[in-house]
Amino acid sequence: MTQRPPNTKDRLIVTAARLFQRSGYNGVGLAELLAEAQAPKGSLYHHFPKGKPDLALAAASWASDGMLSMIAAAFDDAADFRDGVTTLCHKIAKLFDTSAQWETCPIAATLFESPDNRAFREHADRLYESWIIEVRNHAARFGVSDPENAADTLFIVMQGGWQLARARRDSNVLRRLPDLFPWDSLRQPG
Repeated sequence: MTQRPPNTKDRLIVTAARLFQRSGYNGVGLAELLAEAQAPKGSLYHHFPKGKPDLALAAASWASDGMLSMIAAAFDDAADFRDGVTTLCHKIAKLFDTSAQWETCPIAATLFESPDNRAFREHADRLYESWIIEVRNHAARFGVSDPENAADTLFIVMQGGWQLARARRDSNVLRRLPDLFPWDSLRQPG
């Protein structure tokens, strides 16, 4: 069975996510975005009435959905919370290796590197919070004593780890994160 090519709306979203991640919101012009997505200008405004800002929100959501899937995959078959954290860090290191290593988090590149925009900041907060909630639910499932703190800490460590890996161009920074995680403060059973 042949796979249908992505529709125009999906091409715009995926292309925008990739371009914003590489060049930031302000570094991507509409002409470049439309050319890369092979989409006519009218289709942008048909699918995203406010243009680039609406597309940025959709692109950030699309990228966030990918991260949520990665988090779920890392923890679903894990033996314990530490195993899930280790798997997630290795998955993110692999993503780092397969993407252009200078790229930043697609949510940050899209929603924080844009003009000061309350809707963007609030959307970023909701997306990041969804990642934290996903991790917190797994931490609670594994009996971590303070699942909220564990999830917040993992998010902070991973964001800092990604930045250091970018600076060093070394995905091993991400693979070492589980060794740097404050496990003693979690008091996980077992």
